[in-house]
Amino acid sequence: MVPLAGLIDVAFLGHLAEIRHLAGVALATVLFNYIYWTFGFLRMATTGTTAQAVGRSDREAVILIGLRNSLLALTLGLTILLLQHPLRELGFALLSATPEVKAAGRDYYNTLIWGAPATLINFVFVGWFLGREQSSKVLLLSAVANGANILLDYILINLWGLESAGAGIATATSQYLMLLVGGVLVYLEHQLRTIPIKLQQIFDWRALKAAFALNGDILIRTLALVSTFAFFTNLSSVLGTEVLATNTLLMQVVTLAAYFIDGLAFATESLAGIFRGQGSSKLLLPLLWVSGGTSLVIGLLFAILFVGFPRFLFGLLTHHLAVIEQVDNYVLWLLPILSIGSQAYMLDGYFLGLTEGHILRNASVLAAIAGIAFMLVVAYLFPSNHLLWLALSCFMAARVVTLAIQLPASYKDLKRVLSSEC
Repeated sequence: MVPLAGLIDVAFLGHLAEIRHLAGVALATVLFNYIYWTFGFLRMATTGTTAQAVGRSDREAVILIGLRNSLLALTLGLTILLLQHPLRELGFALLSATPEVKAAGRDYYNTLIWGAPATLINFVFVGWFLGREQSSKVLLLSAVANGANILLDYILINLWGLESAGAGIATATSQYLMLLVGGVLVYLEHQLRTIPIKLQQIFDWRALKAAFALNGDILIRTLALVSTFAFFTNLSSVLGTEVLATNTLLMQVVTLAAYFIDGLAFATESLAGIFRGQGSSKLLLPLLWVSGGTSLVIGLLFAILFVGFPRFLFGLLTHHLAVIEQVDNYVLWLLPILSIGSQAYMLDGYFLGLTEGHILRNASVLAAIAGIAFMLVVAYLFPSNHLLWLALSCFMAARVVTLAIQLPASYKDLKRVLSSEC
């Protein structure tokens, strides 16, 4: 549901008379990736810690995790709103594009930013439900948010002609609808509402310290990943508006496949956390094999589909022939990106479920340094979009290698910790 709405966003904008609206939204998305996905720990840490509490059958901890992280999300969301103007000026000053593209990006930013509080609290809702193996509720939330987004896109972009600003309004509004439905679902949890919670329990210093340590590791990890993709998009714009639009379309396919693979990564995360909470360490290795193999199959299927029918499938997203012709030249890069990336997403889920934030932090920082260095060399010494995609492929490979080498140690450490707990 999530990438479907994103693809339809792109399709509406890609069929406008001027391609600058699509390019502008792609540019602004780089900034929003920093603003929002920097706080992706709200979803990730909530899932792992909630799953472990479920595995221990600690219902009180389940509630406290949701309350603490929701309050943190609300505080961060309101802070983003207060700082929206300096964030916008700083962000667009650092991004490279023509004045027309930047103007379209600013229109998108100015409307989408008002959805910040709802977006961050929704991260917590999704993580909390996933940690409790209630993926059907996550599906409902996604259906509400993305269904509303698609409908509002049609009204605001196609019927009312609001272009990139309309896309921002549609997404922000859909996030508040998702928040409303999520609040209702939480309220209907009658079993949990009977457990008394005191205010001092929410602000327990030891629990907050542990949460901040984990959140800090995931924050650094996310910043490293977002920075790499931001460099990729920004350096794409240096190569020209058509290259930026082309890479935006290809990255939409990567995002589409990533969300499907993330379904498996989320399940891996939930199950790894529950297995750890239950003390069932012997189930972790089979979980890795099943999740890794299925993720690889999904990644390759998406790549083969778009490599086999590029003109038809990308033609659904834009009618600009110059961009579609450029896509033909680079579509083969989806094969290494999606096959290697599928394993990176799966391993992320595994270590998040075990709440091994330091492993994710160190692996992502090392991979990002290698990937960004390669991209900078390509952009300024050997300007080539093929080499830029090669750099992104190497970044994905570095993520897999740096995480995979930690698997034996993490598995042994977990058995040791479980033995000492018993």
